[in-house]
Amino acid sequence: MVPTSNYLLLAAALFCMGMLGVLVRRNALVVFMCVELMLNASNLTFLAFARHRGDMTGHISAFFVIAVAAAEAAIGLAIVIAVFRSRGTLNVDDIRTMRH
Repeated sequence: MVPTSNYLLLAAALFCMGMLGVLVRRNALVVFMCVELMLNASNLTFLAFARHRGDMTGHISAFFVIAVAAAEAAIGLAIVIAVFRSRGTLNVDDIRTMRH
């Protein structure tokens, strides 16, 4: 049986990698992938505590986080495609405003 602390350490490492990627990377697609990594780390935390407590509350929370992540991916990718078509770049530093 794997202790809960191991799951929490893994989730913290994944979240820190995602946060570092959001802060350091300049490509919009990589930033979205790092946000997804952070959301998956929170899912791992919810599920680790649900397993530790023996209830389903963490599973419900993880389900809602998955729904938010799916919506974020769909809307985010649509915005990325629209920005790339209009500006020709995905560099976050080059995209200052949403207007032309």
